[in-house]
Amino acid sequence: MEDNLIRCPWPTNDPLYIRYHDEEWGLPVHDERKLLAKLILDGAQAGLSWITILRKRENYWEAFDQFDAEKMARYDEKKIAELMGNAGIVRNRQKINSTIKNAQSYLRLKDELGSFDDYLWGFVDGKPIVNALQTEKDYLAISPESEAMSKDLKKRGFSFVGPTICYAFMQAVGMVNDHVVSCFRYEEVQQI
Repeated sequence: MEDNLIRCPWPTNDPLYIRYHDEEWGLPVHDERKLLAKLILDGAQAGLSWITILRKRENYWEAFDQFDAEKMARYDEKKIAELMGNAGIVRNRQKINSTIKNAQSYLRLKDELGSFDDYLWGFVDGKPIVNALQTEKDYLAISPESEAMSKDLKKRGFSFVGPTICYAFMQAVGMVNDHVVSCFRYEEVQQI
């Protein structure tokens, strides 16, 4: 993509990756279904690259009933078998079972606390942490906040939510601004 914009180094030159970086990554998200979907998709990424999941993201939304937690929480063996046969998603039984378990945990959490959004954003006191990364070497894999989030999510029954997955989630949904300071998005995401 030839547009002379300075970006973070990770999107490479893949148009889908660049669009994700430019339009989504780091923007604060407060829609509860999108937060649940992103947490599940980050868990699906475990052991894979994000671009793999990004390429399958639309298939995930279709396969998992638009991430409707009420429906996902009731998936049975027939639905699991259907998902295992779906080449449009990562066909890993543990990750599929995790999606169901996470939908159930999400519903329990909402019953208990009322808001998944408030719960998640509470780990950063309701406002994004703004880092001042200079280069790719400055990126973190975990933070005290992602460790706390991971520990509490696991306690509440969620799976595939280790501290590294939680940190990637926090970066993606704008809880952490980890655009490098030279990236054109660094300032932009802070204005939203």
